[in-house]
Amino acid sequence: MFPMYGFLIFSVAAILATQAALQPQLPVVPILYSKADISPEGSFQWSYESGDGSKQEQSGHEILPEGGQALQGSAKWVDPEGGVHELRYDADERGYLPSSADLPIAPAVPEAILRGLQWNAAHPEEETET
Repeated sequence: MFPMYGFLIFSVAAILATQAALQPQLPVVPILYSKADISPEGSFQWSYESGDGSKQEQSGHEILPEGGQALQGSAKWVDPEGGVHELRYDADERGYLPSSADLPIAPAVPEAILRGLQWNAAHPEEETET
C-alpha cells in the first residue's frame, strides 16, 4: 500500500517539475531609485525608476477640510516594441484629467451643431419649460 503512495508522490513531483520548466522565466527588473514621503498633515510624495526605463511619481495634498486630496502624477514606460509612452495627470475636485500623446482625441463638433448651439444661446427667450 505504501509503494502506491510513493508512486503518487513521485508522479506529482514530476508533473510540478515539468510545469516549472515550461513556465516562461520573466526577467528580473531592478529598481534603480525609490522614494516615499508622507507628512502628518496628509500630503505625500513618492517616485521610483526601474531598470527597464519605467518611471512613476505622484504627489498629493488635502484640498478639503473634511477630506479629499488633489493629486498630480506621471508615468513613463517602454512597450515591447521599444515605443516610449508617457502619461501625466491631475486629479482633484474637477475629476481625473490625464494628458498623453497616446490618448485618443475626440472628433471636431460638426458645423451644423455649432450653429445650432450658437442660435440657442442667442435666443434664450424661445426656450419653454416642460
